Amino acid sequence: MRLPKKGSLLRELPIIIVSALIVSVVVKSFFIHFFFIPSGSMENTLQVGDRIAVNKLASYFSEIKRGEVVVFRDPNNWLGAAPVSTGPKALESVKSGLVAVGILPDPAKQYLIKRVIGVGGDHIVCCDAKGFLQVNGVSVNEPYIFAGNKPSDSNFDVSVPKGFIWVMGDHRGASADSRFHTDDLHKGMVPLDTVVGRAEFVVWPFTHAKFLSVGHDLSKVQVKTSK
Repeated sequence: MRLPKKGSLLRELPIIIVSALIVSVVVKSFFIHFFFIPSGSMENTLQVGDRIAVNKLASYFSEIKRGEVVVFRDPNNWLGAAPVSTGPKALESVKSGLVAVGILPDPAKQYLIKRVIGVGGDHIVCCDAKGFLQVNGVSVNEPYIFAGNKPSDSNFDVSVPKGFIWVMGDHRGASADSRFHTDDLHKGMVPLDTVVGRAEFVVWPFTHAKFLSVGHDLSKVQVKTSK
């Protein structure tokens, strides 16, 4: 077997690099997007600094379901103005380029990650006599809630319109989620067209690596249909 000539390898190297970048961009654009977690609003399910893989196909070809953890674009200025970078412009440009091709995880400056509590057609109430959330009249158990937190410190009674979801962080005492934005344009609801995809698993650090569970009680709640 002949080894490739040195000159031939050097000519092919740019093609290999460009092909790899194209594949990376395609994967990020249509299949998987990587983010890192900037806050503790989803503890202990997700820790600050965790790197997660988000399945973008979930928002294209399947319905978003209750109990799933989703990433979505800021629906109505929930995060305020985007932070201004203070680092060297050249370094920031390189970082942006690496994020664009999927080599570095997205810093998620204008994205949020929360758990889906209600989907279009659902009626959600906080709380029942025992302090549990009710979805369509069914009290739900939420084992993923941060230890010591209540399902919600504030009461609410909302109906989710079609094309929207109601979301809450697992760290209920540290999450400015749908409950805190009921006065905005969408009344705290998140439009489905802002959803990037479903968070599937933690990829880094290795000690945190895991598939993200779905809230099974929430997934079994039946949609209340009008007669």
